Amino acid sequence: MSTDNVWTHKGTFLLAAVGSAVGLGNLWRFPYLVGEHGGGAFIAVYLICILTIGTPILIAEILLGRSSRRSPIMGMRFLTRCHGTSRGWESIGWLSAFSAILVLSFYSVISGWALHYLAEMLTGTLRNSTSTSLQRDFAALLTSPALLTLYHTLFIAGCALIVARGIHRGLENALRLVMPLLLVILLLILFYANSVGDMSAAAQFMLSFNFDQLSLTGWLEALGQSFFTLSLGMGAIMAYGAYMSSESSLTVTALSIALIDTLIAILAGLAIFALVFGAGLPPDAGPGLMFISLPLAFSAMPYGALLGSLFFVLVLGAAASSAVSLIEPVAAWLVERFELARPLATGLVVTLAWLLGLATVFSFNLWKTDSLFHQWFGSSAFHVFEMTSHVTLPLCGLLTALFAGWALTPTESTREMHTHSHWLRLWRLLIRFVAPTGVAFVFLRALPWIEGYLLPTLGAIIIVGAFAASRILASPRGASGT
Repeated sequence: MSTDNVWTHKGTFLLAAVGSAVGLGNLWRFPYLVGEHGGGAFIAVYLICILTIGTPILIAEILLGRSSRRSPIMGMRFLTRCHGTSRGWESIGWLSAFSAILVLSFYSVISGWALHYLAEMLTGTLRNSTSTSLQRDFAALLTSPALLTLYHTLFIAGCALIVARGIHRGLENALRLVMPLLLVILLLILFYANSVGDMSAAAQFMLSFNFDQLSLTGWLEALGQSFFTLSLGMGAIMAYGAYMSSESSLTVTALSIALIDTLIAILAGLAIFALVFGAGLPPDAGPGLMFISLPLAFSAMPYGALLGSLFFVLVLGAAASSAVSLIEPVAAWLVERFELARPLATGLVVTLAWLLGLATVFSFNLWKTDSLFHQWFGSSAFHVFEMTSHVTLPLCGLLTALFAGWALTPTESTREMHTHSHWLRLWRLLIRFVAPTGVAFVFLRALPWIEGYLLPTLGAIIIVGAFAASRILASPRGASGT
């Protein structure tokens, strides 16, 4: 691979991967889940899932990207030919590309909401707001297709400009500027929240160990969060891994990504809930936490407009870094496969995602109750897209784990991972058996008809998988790969 397609600095991949992982889910979903499912007990289970499921698959995606030095689609084609495996494994690349565009389409719309609130914070529109007025404001935003389309367009166009400028002038320069800035803003908001909010209540809400509140649902939420938070299954990590220096340690880098991602989520949760509790607001507002409760808290606090503006800059920066990672894998494939200029390739990807995003825009207004999606699926386009991604992403992650665990030889894994034999054996155990089982839970849980049969179905999968693994290990091909 040309040096033009490798990160200039070793640490840039870490910034890129962290930027991809840190998004809206870290800023409101993770804290909300922690509070709802036992506080520190949920975090403990989440960390176990991160170490045994999320991180092994993260290493696998980086490994596949770096060993192929290609976009996910072209990379999986290259790897299947090199290892003489079925071309069916190429579906990993195609499925990740499909998932990336699908997620980008509705992620851009939701992220665009932060533009609206940033503008209202900067202009002082929300000063002296009440809960009722903020609810009306949020409802007015959702019922305005023109406003939603404007914000959706501005957000996705800004992300496209970064990707279109290339790996060094676009992605690398943006990440080296944006990621440290976001950390500074987060620390400022945390300091502010500690000064004017109720940090002790926030810490008790998030970090108290209440194992009696941690039900099976909580375990499954922790498992799902550990997978989705690392941006697995959408090709972003594989694409960024293709630009990673050969000298960088996969294990150290992957563990660093997981640690930083979790730390940011916890710090954001402490800051957000300190402000919420300080204003006497309920912590279980769900999506409204960010767009109703927090603006209300900022409006009642000294310098609230300034800090509120910084908060939504943080939200936009985190969302943009994730959105950029969704554009890159498909744009890189168009450049490789059809030799398109990067700006043109980026424009094609973004245009497709923008058009799909209009369906999400209309889900909140024109198509709220009557559309083809309601006739065919009984739900809105936004809900259909979101549920589809919750099936395709873990399915792609499951296939990635199986391919990395069973198709790659120990020699190739050792060459890429630069690690001790003991950790390599442990990683192969996790990626072959533990991670696929865990991701199978995430995948099956996304299927509505499987709800009552989740445990029996998973048990059957484990039994069949163990039998298949024993046959593979007993075969000459399997023996060579152990």
